[in-house]
Amino acid sequence: MKRILLVILLGIGLNAFAQSQTQDKSITKNSIITGGSFSLGKNEFLLNGKPFLIRAGEIHFPRIPREYWDQRIKLCKAMGMNTICIYLFWNYHEQEQDKFDFAGQKDVAAFVKLIQKNGMYCIVRPGPYACAEWDMGGLPWWLLKKKDLKVRTLDDAFFMERSAKYLKEVGKQLAPLQIQNGGNIIMVQVENEYAAFGNSTEYMEATRKNVKAAGFDKVQLMRCDWASTFDYYKVNPEVATTLNFGAGSDIDKQFKAFKEQNPDAPLMCSEYWTGWFDNWGRPHETRSVNSFIGSLKDMMDRKISFSLYMAHGGTTFGQWGGANSPPYSAMVTSYDYNAPIGEQGNTTDKFFAVRDLLKNYLNPGEVLADIPAQMPLMEIPKIKFTQAAPLFQNLPLGKKSVDIKPMEMFNQGWGRINYRTNLKASAAPRKLIITELHDWAEIFIDGKLIGKLDRRRADNTIEIPATKANAVLDILVEATGRVNFGEAIIDRKGITEKVEINDGKTTTTLQNWTVYNFPVDHAFQAKHKFSAQTPNGPAWYKAKFNLTSTADTYLDMSSWGKGMVWVNGYNIGRFWKIGPQQTLFMPGVWLKKGENEIIVLDLEKPAEASIVGLKTPIIDKIKPDASLLSRKAGQELKLANEKPILTSSFDDAKGWKDVTFDVAYNGRYVCFEALSAQQANDITTSIAELQFVGVDGKPISTQKWKIIYADSEEITAANNAADRVYDNQESTMWSSQFVGGKTKHPHQIVIDFGQEVSIKGLRYLPRSDKSKNGMVKEYRIYLKATPFQL
Repeated sequence: MKRILLVILLGIGLNAFAQSQTQDKSITKNSIITGGSFSLGKNEFLLNGKPFLIRAGEIHFPRIPREYWDQRIKLCKAMGMNTICIYLFWNYHEQEQDKFDFAGQKDVAAFVKLIQKNGMYCIVRPGPYACAEWDMGGLPWWLLKKKDLKVRTLDDAFFMERSAKYLKEVGKQLAPLQIQNGGNIIMVQVENEYAAFGNSTEYMEATRKNVKAAGFDKVQLMRCDWASTFDYYKVNPEVATTLNFGAGSDIDKQFKAFKEQNPDAPLMCSEYWTGWFDNWGRPHETRSVNSFIGSLKDMMDRKISFSLYMAHGGTTFGQWGGANSPPYSAMVTSYDYNAPIGEQGNTTDKFFAVRDLLKNYLNPGEVLADIPAQMPLMEIPKIKFTQAAPLFQNLPLGKKSVDIKPMEMFNQGWGRINYRTNLKASAAPRKLIITELHDWAEIFIDGKLIGKLDRRRADNTIEIPATKANAVLDILVEATGRVNFGEAIIDRKGITEKVEINDGKTTTTLQNWTVYNFPVDHAFQAKHKFSAQTPNGPAWYKAKFNLTSTADTYLDMSSWGKGMVWVNGYNIGRFWKIGPQQTLFMPGVWLKKGENEIIVLDLEKPAEASIVGLKTPIIDKIKPDASLLSRKAGQELKLANEKPILTSSFDDAKGWKDVTFDVAYNGRYVCFEALSAQQANDITTSIAELQFVGVDGKPISTQKWKIIYADSEEITAANNAADRVYDNQESTMWSSQFVGGKTKHPHQIVIDFGQEVSIKGLRYLPRSDKSKNGMVKEYRIYLKATPFQL
């Protein structure tokens, strides 16, 4: 009996040893990972009890056609990754309350199993909040039907109840795939960059409990924040803390404070920003290969785990693109992100730079995987549109409302909404005032376009001509993306407050509206009455085109205005002539041999109603509809008669600088004047973030801020506009022009706070990369109740 027991135990031990060996070498093969353990050790992660350095690449399955998932995963592995990091977006899986969808393109479990099949591990970031330049940061629009909604807080029981229910649904899909259950999920994130929004330890603890209650009770939990914010709240000791920062960062300084407080913790950069996202009307964002690869090498030399955000960005198809605020700025459809793997799954210089670097840091016996074949590309000859359906001739059934309301209150999540009412007669022009327009509108009177208003520019007033009695006023509003980051995330669409008429003497609130909803689903677009005509305003355009073969292509939208495209029922995304994106990625797997259908909704009028398919994308061509500069031609800021409230200097160290004034000062307009730079002969100025602190010791809200003047801005060689100083993004910055323009100090920016405030200090953040170009040394601060003379 003892002999039999010994044989059994020996067999179990040998099997366990063999399994451990297979697991340890699984990242070198395509064998399926069969489970194990993952935990925190002293200064390192432990996989099956052995040190494990995470080399992760982030990719988002909703941004990649399902047929391409495997190729994108294999590309990450070939680049040197052993792990794939993924977000889930709550609003993607629960578009209507209590209707959860994890099928087809949304089958996250299938995606994670495919990662496992490729011999890679997975880090899951389920939210409930994600960010990711995704509409409302992944929070569902229907939450906004609750008028007093609060999010990411214990102060709203409805939000906490719904987010817990969502997490349980995620758990049903993915909890069985924890590494301890035989799967490949080694970590699950609790919330996301919470310190950039709040500091409630109690909320984070409640969310941690919700994640565990969802079934993630075995896997290692983690959270991520910035080096400057990770200690804004406490976290349960079982949750690993990781930091996020961008290309070119000084690695030692990023982790300095964290290591001092957590000397035994493993180090990981959970989002190493390989590039950056693009905004409509702004220059295309890039990050150099040298700065990006330099900091990545620094992490490898220090045995710091990382996740490339993004390894491959893909495409934000449909209505899912988000926005930043302040200032309001919506994201383009392409999520190329200047990442190592391009939007179409193509390899780039960054891809090969990463691969060439990581081959020097592989474990014994580990080899880089082969690079999979790139998906084929094709051109499509000119598609001419001869069928159209004018918008105002194809209105859906209207809904009556006494008062103006946002689209969510009409049970609409995305798209366009038209508000119609009648005007009283007036023999003179009047002003139309819209309070809280979200986000872009065309104003019509009796079907004639009067003008446009744009939230990006804080437009809210337009002059309308004299009108006869009962003239029809139409306000056609497009939602261009909900804010996905910061305090403005509760971002209802349409017109959210009121519409008024001012005749120079009195202001009257308009009422008695008929509201028309234009959702984004394909069935709604296809049902309109198309005929051979050339519309002179907002319209749908439809065409058929035949293909003898299929492959990926880029639809050239450069002759069109502003709107959305559907091909064979798939919503390909938004387009806008202002750029920088002029093409839309069209996956070949969504095309068909034979007849294909394309529908374009253009809220303006195309210069030419035709489209061709290109082999090369155009994502770097802006055609701004207004000057991007904060300084008008001939403007000069006059400070000779102004008295500064502070003249001082900063040291040359990186990181936030805090300045406290002797007394509080009141004013609405502030001027920051850089007198010199830290480096001799440096003629530029750069600022990553600038905050002004109120008498309560807290930074003043930036939601109403506006740049009135900047003597110099770099908006051609890079996207370094002056409003970057208050965009709440530490890796972006304002910079004076590198060449040309004003080439010497002083450099000034003037900010309108939007209201009079009382300030007791300021906080200044220099650029966060390794460069010291433009770092401010001597400076002056001016504050006034009235505008500065320009």
